[in-house]
Amino acid sequence: MKDEQLLRFSRQIMLPTMDVAGQQELVDATVLIVGMGGLGCPAAMYLSAAGVGHLVIADDDTVEITNLQRQIAHEQSNLGESKVSSAEATLKGLNPDVRITQIKNRLEGDLLEQAVVSADVVVDASDNFNTRFAVNQSCLKNKKPLVSGAAIRMEGQVAVFDSENPESPCYQCLYSECDDDDASCSQNGVMAPLVGIIGSVQAMETIKLITGIGNSLVGRLLLLDAATMQWREMKLPRDPSCPACGGSDGSS
Repeated sequence: MKDEQLLRFSRQIMLPTMDVAGQQELVDATVLIVGMGGLGCPAAMYLSAAGVGHLVIADDDTVEITNLQRQIAHEQSNLGESKVSSAEATLKGLNPDVRITQIKNRLEGDLLEQAVVSADVVVDASDNFNTRFAVNQSCLKNKKPLVSGAAIRMEGQVAVFDSENPESPCYQCLYSECDDDDASCSQNGVMAPLVGIIGSVQAMETIKLITGIGNSLVGRLLLLDAATMQWREMKLPRDPSCPACGGSDGSS
């Protein structure tokens, strides 16, 4: 790391569990963030500010005025601009050394596979089940840890799935493919700070996975009721009959 980077990240480097070696792991890491909306914006901003060296950000949408209430990487001046271009400017403003790869297409098929293969950790900040299932399958196939978040109305959840851990469930252990896909913010609403809370937890879990600090949320589902500001934790075991990871080889 350069002297300026050592100074920039000095408050993290001071942590005994991080030190210079942990910070260097962040600088050397590549993180894929699927979605530059309410969850992806704070997750990406904290990962950039914390020193992750390479962020691959994927979103095929453009900035609309209804996004600005909660998608904090975008501004009024970015209306009509692609979300990944808008986000890159913000992320570079936080950390000029971060390398950004923009994916302006919907992440699916070969494009999804290539993006997942290149990443050390995948952050799912998408807003639909089809994408979440596809990202989960690709992470299972390519043995990549997945940090999953969701938020709607006044409720949020975070979980970590790591196929390298034989005890870890996958996303489809939690949700089957028959679950309702109509639960969107556009139809149900969402409180602005909620996505910031959940996206920040996703960033924290990503940093822990990269550096090996602490204990990840693997095998646990963290639930937030923001109306009462109460967190609940549920054990999330692997489902032996899961169509995605229930096979003997850990994949479908």
